[in-house]
Amino acid sequence: MSTANWIQIVLYLGVLFSLAPFLGKFMMRVFEGERNILSFLAPLERGIYRVSGINEKREMNWKQYLAALVAFNAFGFASLMALLMTQQWLPLNPAKIPNMSWHLAFNTAVSFMTNTNWQAYGGESAASYFSQMAGLAVHNFLSAATGVAAALALIRGIRNRPAAEAGAGARAHASLGNFWVDLTRSILYVFIPLAIILAVLLMSQGVVQSLSGYVHATSLEGKEQIIPLGPAASQIAIKQLGSNGGGFFNVNSAHPFENPTPFSNILELLAILLVPAAIPFMFGRMVKDRSQGRSIFAAKTALFAIGLIVILFAEYGFNGMTGGHGSMEGKEVRFGISASALWAEATTVVSNGSVNSMHDSFSPLGGMIPMLNLMVGEVIFGGVGAGMYGMLVFLFITVFIAGLMVGRTPEYLGKKIETREIQYSVLAAVGQTVTVLFLAAAAAVTKVGLSSLNNAGPHGLSEILYAYASGVGNNGSAFAGLNANTVFYNVTIGFAMLVGRFIVIWPVLAIAGSLGAKVPIPASVGTFATNNTTFVVLLVLTIVILAGLNFFPALTLGPIVEHFLALKGMVF
Repeated sequence: MSTANWIQIVLYLGVLFSLAPFLGKFMMRVFEGERNILSFLAPLERGIYRVSGINEKREMNWKQYLAALVAFNAFGFASLMALLMTQQWLPLNPAKIPNMSWHLAFNTAVSFMTNTNWQAYGGESAASYFSQMAGLAVHNFLSAATGVAAALALIRGIRNRPAAEAGAGARAHASLGNFWVDLTRSILYVFIPLAIILAVLLMSQGVVQSLSGYVHATSLEGKEQIIPLGPAASQIAIKQLGSNGGGFFNVNSAHPFENPTPFSNILELLAILLVPAAIPFMFGRMVKDRSQGRSIFAAKTALFAIGLIVILFAEYGFNGMTGGHGSMEGKEVRFGISASALWAEATTVVSNGSVNSMHDSFSPLGGMIPMLNLMVGEVIFGGVGAGMYGMLVFLFITVFIAGLMVGRTPEYLGKKIETREIQYSVLAAVGQTVTVLFLAAAAAVTKVGLSSLNNAGPHGLSEILYAYASGVGNNGSAFAGLNANTVFYNVTIGFAMLVGRFIVIWPVLAIAGSLGAKVPIPASVGTFATNNTTFVVLLVLTIVILAGLNFFPALTLGPIVEHFLALKGMVF
């Protein structure tokens, strides 16, 4: 790897990490209702509440917040599935694309509702312009805002004092804010403005934005060629900013109409990590202790850097099948190895899942790191909002372990971490692991599961593991050698996406309610510090060790054994 490539990566990270604190400050002002640069939109916000019949001053406890969140997402799922199953009779369908089958529509509706954007279909051949615009792009905004809302509820549970202090009988209604207000502000002040800016920049680079029909042309070989168009730039902007990742075209951001230039590549890379990187800084400001936000950001960055370095060395390292170093297999020539490796790491440390190269074609160890990122859960930056509450779940476990080791009462920001919080934290962490391993095992031992594989041996197992890790991790990227558009995979991966989303959100909101009902304890000499290097290292080690204990046996049978076979030039 050349010095120039290292410089490009460092400059990219420098720009990203410079922008994140400013965006975090802006988001804090938005969600705290303070004046900000977009305060002129306040009349529009109030108008939305009036038209929707929302009482923006109503505070919710965790059960009310969860009920609103689930009801909203259930309606979104049902309406999107209905749209996809009737798209051939709806407008803006110049290519005459037929309706989706029930199982593909189910999978796709669950996917976009859960912020996963797993695609068992080709965008230009299976979804009409109307489905892309009115269905998929809309859910890119809604699912991202849902994740932010859940994170805000947990932050308030950590920060707020119980409502009982304001009057008798109020304790049962510990305030976590209002889901509808959080949802509206996320979309109105954060995602729409950022998406407009990014969409215009992408169009300036040649990303298509058109309602024209597909173009029929003749190739240089004299064969008829159909060139798909569509309103791509607007969807790509929010797919990256909202940790969605669903491509307008089948090959996602490897397609020249989605990602035509090196500059568009950098813009999309920045968008993938920008909001997730900003949220820890928002958290620090909301809890009135910026050092806590910086500590969480440091832990996320350390895990990101470890994975990126391993991918780079794996992709530039010795290739036993070619006898040389480095491989362009599955990578776009205009981006090369470094930009492909950086994208693979960035897209899998958040629940984005967009690709500018084929992860299935990476070296065994190069492909293992994105898979491991998914298996860890939404922790290493994670999806917008989801990455924050996912990391806080592991933080509670770490605080509890640290307290046991040193004989101090486990607490975080003055709130005791007790049995209830740990039970819910373990449920969130272990529930995802069990789902991945159980479903992957079922697929690996049944004919219906094995019939979709294009590769035998350890790489075939890796494709199955990756699919379910991607579903449960709400990521959406894939080892594309697996044919996932079958009834079996559409239904089981759809189930995996539902579990991955709500088996974390439910415990997180329960934890928020529990912590919100606790009176903070003043810090003392017995308080375990959570804003220093020692705690950051302990948090990172806890995440790595738990991931290793959960998934090392499966990884050994997949990418690790494939690595040693590849060194001998053997391939399945």
